[in-house]
Amino acid sequence: MLALLCCVAVPAAASENAPPALSPALDQAAALRASQAVVGRAIGDYALLDREGRSVRLSSYRGKPLLVSFIYTGCFQVCPTTTRALQQAASVARDALGVGRFNIISIGFNQPADSPQALKSFAAQYGINSPNWEFLSPPAAVVPDLARDFGFGFAATAAGFDHLLQVSVVDAEGRIYRQIYGENYSADYLTEPLRQLITGTPVADATSFSEIFEQVRILCSVYDPRTGKYRVSYGLVLEIAGGATFLLWIIWFFLNEWWTRRRSAKRARA
Repeated sequence: MLALLCCVAVPAAASENAPPALSPALDQAAALRASQAVVGRAIGDYALLDREGRSVRLSSYRGKPLLVSFIYTGCFQVCPTTTRALQQAASVARDALGVGRFNIISIGFNQPADSPQALKSFAAQYGINSPNWEFLSPPAAVVPDLARDFGFGFAATAAGFDHLLQVSVVDAEGRIYRQIYGENYSADYLTEPLRQLITGTPVADATSFSEIFEQVRILCSVYDPRTGKYRVSYGLVLEIAGGATFLLWIIWFFLNEWWTRRRSAKRARA
């Protein structure tokens, strides 16, 4: 079950031991309701800039599940922590689901400070160089609409921003599928909705044996909280194999009965 935690970023100027203070402009319950309200809705096709200053449209990420997080590069405590948590969970998800099965984008919402260069430096500082993970800088004018589409609540404070700690899971058609909350979370919170999206097509519809095998491997992966990784459940593999064998036997039995009766009928007519 997904834990719904509404947290806020601690501004860089605040003491590390000070409790996070929520701006009056950001109500936790209202922000969480707004975040949940967008689940099932399509996001707009916004144009943003990648770390090299090239224009990237959100529609270019359709075709695969997408993980979206909002950060601001001036945050030196919570945003780096949540980015590391996403990095670790995504690594587990790649091991379980396969490399290149989903994409990730981190969006810098503090404009104009979160420029392509600032996001490039942020990614380099925390060693994020995955080919399927991009950092995007939106025009300041579209930030309110962009945040609203994702259900991302934030409010400026004298020392920075208070905001929801949120990762949005977007399906291949560009609709919000799930919201994941918190500063740190178990990897299965991320992997399970991705697994559901990736294996949404029945295995029988796969076009090649390798695709069938890959989907079965994903379906048979079980999250082990002791190791924080996914392992193949061989018991489930045997159950699937046993079920498939039984189904093939039933098909053979009926075909054999049909053929026997047909031959008997031919002999009777002769």
